[in-house]
Amino acid sequence: MRILVVDDDETLRFTVRSTLETRAYKVDEAENGEQAIQKAAECGPYDFVFLDVNMPKMSGLEALAAIKDKSPSTTCLVMTAYSNVQDAVTAIKHGAFDYLEKPIDAERILQLVDSAVEANSLIQQVSFSAPQLEFDKGRKIIGSSGSIVKVFEIIHRLAKVETSVLIRGESGTGKELVARAIHFNSHRMKGPFVAVNCAAIPENLIESELFGHEKGAFTGADRRKIGKFQFAEGGTIFLDEIGDISPQMQVKLLRVLQERMFTPVGGNGEIKADVRVIAATNRPLEKMIETESFRSDLFYRLNVMPITLPPLRDRREDIPPLSDFMITKFNRLHQRTIRGFDKRALAAMRLYNWPGNIRELENVVEHAFIIESSDTIKLESLPDHLQSLVEKKPAEAGGVAAPASSNQGDMLQNVSDLNYPQLKEKFEREFLIRALKAFDGRVNQTAEHTQMTKVTLLRKLEKYGIDPKQYHRQH
Repeated sequence: MRILVVDDDETLRFTVRSTLETRAYKVDEAENGEQAIQKAAECGPYDFVFLDVNMPKMSGLEALAAIKDKSPSTTCLVMTAYSNVQDAVTAIKHGAFDYLEKPIDAERILQLVDSAVEANSLIQQVSFSAPQLEFDKGRKIIGSSGSIVKVFEIIHRLAKVETSVLIRGESGTGKELVARAIHFNSHRMKGPFVAVNCAAIPENLIESELFGHEKGAFTGADRRKIGKFQFAEGGTIFLDEIGDISPQMQVKLLRVLQERMFTPVGGNGEIKADVRVIAATNRPLEKMIETESFRSDLFYRLNVMPITLPPLRDRREDIPPLSDFMITKFNRLHQRTIRGFDKRALAAMRLYNWPGNIRELENVVEHAFIIESSDTIKLESLPDHLQSLVEKKPAEAGGVAAPASSNQGDMLQNVSDLNYPQLKEKFEREFLIRALKAFDGRVNQTAEHTQMTKVTLLRKLEKYGIDPKQYHRQH
C-alpha cells in the first residue's frame, strides 16, 4: 500500500511516517500541497494521503480537491491543529475520509487507516467491479465517470454515520435513489424508508402530514393521525423539494433536527424522533437565504454532508451503461429481445443535452422500444428532437452519421459563393468540433465513432488548429 504524508512540519511527517512504516506500508513525503500534487502526478495515484490543512503555497484543502479530482479512489485524511467544525465540514465535502486533530496520536492513525482500508474495499467493489451501486432488492445507481464514482464514495461514508444529508441536483438526476442507497447501506436498513414530496403537499396540511395531529385539532380532524416522522421511526425520512416549505415549517423542522423531538398538531406531549433526515432540492438555497425565504440555520443543519449529483450532460460516458441497464429492464417488462442501440442512435444520445437527465433518458429508451420493430434500436426510433442532431443518411464510410449543423443550410444560401473546397473544409471543421464535444475531447473515442483512424484524426485536428483539450469536460 502506498501512502503520501503532506505537511510543512518535518517532525510531524517523520512521526506519521514512522507509525505507518510499522505496518510495512510504503510511505512518501511532501512539504506542501503543490509538491503533493506533483508527486501524485509523477508516481501515480496513492492509496492514502495524509494532508495538513494549513501549509504554504497551497492549502491542504486545495490539494485535497485537486487530488480527489484526478484520483477519486484515493482515500484522504486531513490533519489540522485548528479544531474547528468548518474545516472538518469543508474537508469532508471535498472528499476527505476523516479528520485528525494535532497532536497526532499514533494509535489513532492506525485505527483510521484500518477503517479507511475497509471502506475503500467497499468503494472499489462498487466503483470498479460493477460499476454500479446496488441496493433495495436490485435497484441500482449506474456509472463509472469520475463524478458518479465520487458520489458512490460519499454514499458509503454516509452509510456509516448518522448525520443529516442534503442531496442537490437537477430534476431527474436520481436524488431519491441516492437517499435510498444511503438508507439501505446503513444500520437503519431494516427500518422504514419514508419519502415525502414537500412540494406536493398544501402548505396548510404539511405540518399534519409530517408530525400527525390529534382528533379535533382542526376542522375535519375527526380522528387521530400518525405523521410521517412516526412512520419513519428507527429508519430514514426523505424530504424531497425541501426548498418549497414555508418559513414557519422550516422552524418546526429545525427543532426536530436539533432536539430530536416533535409535537403533533393539537397535541400537548412531545414525541421522540429516532429518525435520520435526508433532504433534497434543485433550488438555489444560498440565494434563498439571501432573500430570507430559506433559513440559514436550517441550511447549515442539513448541509453538514452535501451530495451534488451531476447532470447527465456532464457524465456522457455513462449513457451507454445506463441505456444497457434500461434495455434489460424493458426487455423483461415488454418481453422483447432488443440487444442495444446502433452507432447513429448512440451518437445522437451522446450529442443531446438531456435537460430531464436520467428520467428523460429512461423515457426515450421506452419510447424507442415502442417504435422499434427490429432487435437493434435505430436513430429513426428515437424522438424527433434527438434525430435532428445527426444526418438522416448514414455517412459514406458506413459509420456514425455526421452531426447536423444549424449552419449547413446557410452554407448554400449564397449561390455566388459555391466554393466546394472552402465549404468542405468549413463543414469538416464543424464536424470535428461537434464530434470532440460529443466525446469530451477524447481522441481515441472520437476516432472510433467517426470511423477515422487516429492518425487521420490527429492530422485533421492539426490542419484546422483544433486542440482537443479545449473540449475535455472536467469531472
